[in-house]
Amino acid sequence: MPIQTYPFNQQTIDKLQELGLGRDWPAVYILENGQDMYVGQSGNTSKRFKQHYVRPDRRIHKRAHVIIDEEFNTSATHDIESWLIQYLVADNEFELQNGNNGLSNHNYYDKQKYLAKFEEVIWPGLQSMGIARQDLIQIRNSDLFKYSPYKSLTDEQIDIVNKITSSLLRNEEVTHVVNGEPGTGKSVLASFLVKFLTQSLETEHLKIALVVPQAGLRKTLQKVFSKIKGLNASMVIGPAGTVGNTYDLLIVDEAHRLRRRVNLSSYGPFDKANKYYELGNEGTQLDWILRSSRSQVLLYDGNQSVVPGDIRPEKISNLNLVEYRLTSQLRIIAGNDYIKFIDDVLSLQKIHEVTFKGYDLRYFTDINEMVDEIKHQDKEHGLARLVAGYAWTWETRNGADYDIEIDGLRLKWNSTNIDWVNSKNAVNEVGCIHTVQGYDLNYVGVIIGPEISYNPQTHTLSVDKKKYMDFNGKRTIESIDELKGYIINIYKTLLTRGIKGTYVHAVDPALAKYLAETIKSVK
Repeated sequence: MPIQTYPFNQQTIDKLQELGLGRDWPAVYILENGQDMYVGQSGNTSKRFKQHYVRPDRRIHKRAHVIIDEEFNTSATHDIESWLIQYLVADNEFELQNGNNGLSNHNYYDKQKYLAKFEEVIWPGLQSMGIARQDLIQIRNSDLFKYSPYKSLTDEQIDIVNKITSSLLRNEEVTHVVNGEPGTGKSVLASFLVKFLTQSLETEHLKIALVVPQAGLRKTLQKVFSKIKGLNASMVIGPAGTVGNTYDLLIVDEAHRLRRRVNLSSYGPFDKANKYYELGNEGTQLDWILRSSRSQVLLYDGNQSVVPGDIRPEKISNLNLVEYRLTSQLRIIAGNDYIKFIDDVLSLQKIHEVTFKGYDLRYFTDINEMVDEIKHQDKEHGLARLVAGYAWTWETRNGADYDIEIDGLRLKWNSTNIDWVNSKNAVNEVGCIHTVQGYDLNYVGVIIGPEISYNPQTHTLSVDKKKYMDFNGKRTIESIDELKGYIINIYKTLLTRGIKGTYVHAVDPALAKYLAETIKSVK
């Protein structure tokens, strides 16, 4: 499958017309001038080039790279076009002229064969030509790839995009709530919507922003948006950034992390915003968003609410809303069955026989072995991290050498809250819930702390408030069941970060035995 390179001019168009494969056979092509790039596919390349050549924005290109294969079919070339767009955007060597609409994810006969051709022939070929720079594994581990608005969407994501767009075109003032468990593509949908709506002729006049409650994830998405043609970092804001402004649409990622006026590190800015909208002390960040925008899209998962300061579910359910649900598991290769398995384990349901083919789920009785395995996987695949429940105080902030000690092993909490998973020393540290929520990891090693324990006689889980060290995560909570709910949600979130594998170690002996036996039962 050679990649043929031609000057992008009238002579090339005429030459391709003479070639049978260039005239009536599906092909993929790249137009570029060393700075700008356009990726396309067509069943008649010469005709398509002729259409491009009359457009001033396409005529600036100097070279045309044509990828053709006797085994190509239309489904395959659509997919290869989509893969090229996604990876070339994340490679960040060229500025792509492509829009992000029309990239759909579908199955067809022999799809894996064409994916192999892309990975083993096409991409290395582009690297050797200087068109692509990074290896595919490097790109897949990058934030620019993970949060890119140039992702292939599932049918249910496309349906939601179409319905939200139609609602905007009808000038409806409504709150759209997109419910979805971890890994169902909520963040991908959020970034896709911003790009799609700001580039569409019908909606480009709308004032749109992406609201991200967590400062670390917000900073990451700002970096991503700064590298995407047509987007910029200022489009990604915190809830406070909405105050005093008026938007046509606000898209809120991780909407379950919007805050109430509870357990704040500083009340002044929060009270100032509430006063601006005459809300009193009952005002929330969601109220600010509702008052500063005509319509909203909330990407939401109530099971990822992890502190009492998060907005209550009823605050959302009482709105005039249109609800949608994402169900396809796009993060974890074990699929939806793994998410249900984690829910069942933490709710102590009977575990029926289950198989996670190709997924590396393991319980480690020796914490040292788990740490070593995470470091090994990080060398092999990148983005392998240790995380833990908030059951140890942050002593290193006061000059101590370590924060966590388990069986003689001493570990440190994350040294930064901003984009910790990609920070230089992350593989040698332990991330907390506030630094990993919203992020994907290849492998995650989850340390379940002593704040949660298991009673084999009563087959129940209990939590110890004194051993839970997140001060703002437990202050104002009077019900131990409410605290237990938050702690369970934290571990659900931590245990659903790993794309390729999840490793587990529990401090409580009885819980360790229960988890070891349960995980061992997985085929």
